[in-house]
This record gives sequence, structure tokens and C-alpha cells, in this order.
Amino acid sequence: MQSINELVSLQQFDHFELLAQQIVEGFITGMHRSPYHGFSVEFAEHRAYNTGESVKHIDWKLYGKTEKLYVKRYEEETNMRTQLVIDTSSSMLFPYINNSLQNKRSFAALSAAALIHLLIKQRDAVGLSLFNEKLELHTPSKLSRVHIQLLYKELNILLRTEKDAKALNKGNNLPLVLHQIADTIHKRSLVVIFTDMIDNSNPDTLFAALQHLKYNKHEVILFHVVDHAKELQLNFENRPTKFIDLETGEVLTLNPNEIKETYKVRSQQFVKELTYKCMQHQIDLVEADINKGFEQVLLSFLVKRNKLY
Repeated sequence: MQSINELVSLQQFDHFELLAQQIVEGFITGMHRSPYHGFSVEFAEHRAYNTGESVKHIDWKLYGKTEKLYVKRYEEETNMRTQLVIDTSSSMLFPYINNSLQNKRSFAALSAAALIHLLIKQRDAVGLSLFNEKLELHTPSKLSRVHIQLLYKELNILLRTEKDAKALNKGNNLPLVLHQIADTIHKRSLVVIFTDMIDNSNPDTLFAALQHLKYNKHEVILFHVVDHAKELQLNFENRPTKFIDLETGEVLTLNPNEIKETYKVRSQQFVKELTYKCMQHQIDLVEADINKGFEQVLLSFLVKRNKLY
């Protein structure tokens, strides 16, 4: 799969929907060449005819080719509702390099755009929630063309953020936001969360919020968006390095190699505990490394969707 920088340039922002389509088509092509050949990634423009239904919407041309009865799908028909939830706090801008698209927020935005392309082809309704310290945007799940264009526009804005003070010093309050979303979504949905899990709240508070979603009959996929090499392995040059907390502005200067082994042990423990907690609460956890392609997100999503529907 291609990386963000191989796919995107600043000049391509006005073709964001085409970019999402390119990501998905590349993924599907790769699927057919991979050990997952035969996995269901075909887009459903029809559904099987059910005995007793009106025959007026049967696709007779398709029947002539397949000798099977299928009904044409219409825009109002919705298989599934998905709510995409994206962390827009300052830590998601890491690695923080001017005009770089190889950061966690860009990865999340492009992954979400690709999922939208998959969803609308499957006649699935989709909504979008953006949050940092509060819920900045929340749209209900819909399938209309106007609504989908709005979602692409909002995701495009996440890519356009330049290196300035306005993008910094934003923390996140994921537990509060998830409780709000759980109270707002009234129909059973698949809630897909993109976050780096950098949150100062008590872990029990977070999982209480995730459990609120589960209690309301929603399914949850949590994409832990990370730069694996830098954030979990602390792979930096062996020299004094200045580290800046993007959310607080706090500065720390040290040689990464002096603390690398201790840091890796603690990182592994954090991921282990996160994995265990998600298993306890029946939440799908996927480590989404921004240095890898979008396949890790799209494949995990399709596996989950196929299990549910």
C-alpha cells in the first residue's frame, strides 16, 4: 500500500474525493493479489430478492446473466450506520513538520475518507464526529450526496491545517466526547474511533465511556493511531534532542538512547494493558501505524463489517 506522502501533495487537496477513491481501488487491487483473495470486498449495488416482495424492482437483465433474482438498491436503503470519530487534538499533529502530511491526523483523515468511499458504495449511512477538548463537530449518519460532500469537506480541512499556533495547545477529552456521542446516536451503529490515546484522564473513565457505547448496542472499533517507530520504540538519532509536548508546550531535552530501553518497556506495557481492556469490553483494537499503508484500517473495517452484516 502507498504511504501518505506517495499519494498526496498540497495541489491535490481539491480532489479529495478522488484521492479517497484511489486509496480504496488500490486496496481492492492489492486484496485480489494477496492471500485474502476471495474476501468479500465487492460493492453491493443490488441485494438478493426475498420471496413475497414486489417484483417491480427486480433487475431482469442481471437475472438473464446470473439466473438469480436481485433487487436494485435505492438511496434510501441503508444496510448499516457508521459514525467516524476523529481525535483532532494537537498530539495528532505528530510528527510536527511544516507542510508534512505524514502525521497522525492526516492519516486518520485519509483513512476516514477511504472508509466513507467504501460505505457509500455499500449503501451504508455514515456520520462524522471531530473532537479535541470538546466535541467540535457531530453529524448524524446519512447517505445523501450533499451530506457526503460535507464530510469530505470537513476531512479536507484537517489536511489543510498549517504550522501555526492555532493548531497547538489542544488536548482531548475522549471520555466526555464518547458519552455525548453515545447519548446522541439513537440507532444501532458501528462507531469507528481514530485516536492516539494520549489522554490524561483515568483509563477507567475512558473505558466507562466506551462501555456506554456498548450498553447502547453499538459496536466499536478503536484505531490506535501511532508513529510506531518514534512513539513506541523511541527511534531517534543518538544525540541530545529537544522534545516538545504539542498539547502543553512543555519542553524536555535529553538523549533518547539513555532512556530508550525503559521507554520501550513502558510503551509495551501500555499497549498490553490497552489490548487487555479492549478484550474485556469486546472492543476491536487495531494499532494503526502511520508508516504503513491504509490496508490495516480498511481490512480491519471490512472484517468487522462482514461479521456484523
